[in-house]
Amino acid sequence: MNTNQPTKYLIVVLGATASGKTALAIDLANHYGGAILSSDSRQFFKEMSIGTAKPTPEELAAAPHHFVDSLSIHQDYTIGAFERDGLAFLEQYYQQKNTAILAGGAGMYIKAICQGLDDFPKVDKAIRVALNEQLETVGITSLQQELQQLDPVYYEKVDQQNPQRLIRALEICRGTGQPFSYFQAQNTARTRPFEVIKIGIDWERSALYDRINRRVDLMLEQGLLAEAKALYPYRTLNALQTVGYQEFFDYFDGNITLDKAIELVKRNSRRYAKRQLTWFRKDTNIIWVKPKTPLAKVVEAIELQKTKC
Repeated sequence: MNTNQPTKYLIVVLGATASGKTALAIDLANHYGGAILSSDSRQFFKEMSIGTAKPTPEELAAAPHHFVDSLSIHQDYTIGAFERDGLAFLEQYYQQKNTAILAGGAGMYIKAICQGLDDFPKVDKAIRVALNEQLETVGITSLQQELQQLDPVYYEKVDQQNPQRLIRALEICRGTGQPFSYFQAQNTARTRPFEVIKIGIDWERSALYDRINRRVDLMLEQGLLAEAKALYPYRTLNALQTVGYQEFFDYFDGNITLDKAIELVKRNSRRYAKRQLTWFRKDTNIIWVKPKTPLAKVVEAIELQKTKC
């Protein structure tokens, strides 16, 4: 980093779903006079608002937000594209500002910006085609079982309900004969022209699960069922392979009752939160703060960390 220029900082606000990341990110953006970049892999999409817990119009107005409502579900958008676009935005942004806020709970998207994505060998494209056909004809369970057998290490930390993640790992396993996690371990982080400071919101598990359950109830009051119904014709799109929509698609198909769909949304959201926390707990650079920690205390922790950068 050029020591003749002010140090640039990226403050990452992370945590499980429903942990209060948006509110803390807004407070920090206002304190530092910075903008917020969303690293939520579903809030990019204009058509998905209630089920993704997208910031409200009032929250969007409270601080500058980027990468929210920026795409349509009909556009394919990869983590690699997010890394490219996010870094390009920051390059321009840091010409005027010294601090930006990255907020979200998608661990891989956070890693893409902070460290860079892992490099993997190229494999025959026919493998992905075959895996997608397997998903369509046999279902996601077959992918989960195969990944558990071929790469138990990655299986334990992947979002097991995300077919695209499963397919990505399996095409490497099949195409190389080596586990996906083997290649992850070979990769090293890329340098970035900014310092990263990560703040995690640390909820007690039972309290977090209660928040998740209550948030699903609130989403239903806000019209989640109608939103899911409007998206039902597009259920096969990558953007919609996610908790909070797939369960209602099964209800619309007549496979389960509405009560069961709601129960599954809550259960799968809790399971997703558990996987998020498992991912984040492995990162020893995260500064964990309790919910409702005064902003002054959070800022104090950030400023202390700056002295160590």
